[in-house]
Amino acid sequence: MSRVVVVSGGGTGIGRAVAEAFAADGERVVLVGRRPEVLEATAAEITAAADGATPEVEAVAADLSTAAGADRVREVVGARAGGVDVLVNAAGGNVALGAPPAEGSPAERAAEHWTGNFRANVLTAVLLTEALRDLLAPGGRVLLLSSIAAYRGSGTGSYAGTKAALHPYAFDLAAALGPRGITVNVVAPGYVERTEFFRGALSAERERTLIGQTLNGRAGTPEDVAETVRWLASAGAAHVTGQIVQVNGGAERGR
Repeated sequence: MSRVVVVSGGGTGIGRAVAEAFAADGERVVLVGRRPEVLEATAAEITAAADGATPEVEAVAADLSTAAGADRVREVVGARAGGVDVLVNAAGGNVALGAPPAEGSPAERAAEHWTGNFRANVLTAVLLTEALRDLLAPGGRVLLLSSIAAYRGSGTGSYAGTKAALHPYAFDLAAALGPRGITVNVVAPGYVERTEFFRGALSAERERTLIGQTLNGRAGTPEDVAETVRWLASAGAAHVTGQIVQVNGGAERGR
């Protein structure tokens, strides 16, 4: 019997690759995000690629940085599926990248960046998880997407700080949900190509630098992260919980 897998940020990049991996396994996938047109197109494409071999991929548009958005997902998923077996919190981003410079005083600019990244990276994960918490099936899986920036910084502080905030949340959640056989883990990627993360602001020189920091000499791919998530959600990882798994080609160590 197929599992119900909810993937936030599932319309593009890492989230999409995660959705494709679970769909390929015949799971019932629900994509969640802010942009309905992107979600619906992605859901249709993944469903068509499966050619009838998997349940239809569904899309639920919601702003997960708000309680109302998270509650909407709970309402829809609860009505359609009744419960959740796997929750992958892949929504997020760095509001300081590719955006016009913030105006105002240094404190006002910092407030804008920190508040924006808190909403994008912490609230989107925490609110959705808490909204679906009692719908999680025994033996379920919760995955949160962090970043190498949580270890090395991000140059702006706010992105790294908000990604790092997910780590203790995951530890506490793992302890709370463990008695139900539910595992909670964090995946922390390094530089991953073919995503919208940099919003066109990544120069060729900076990309070479990021790749040069890896020990295997290549960029990460969305599929690298998706396969790690897929394993953590498998029966084989039932005794792995409260962990942070880095997927960065060794770049956290630097070169």
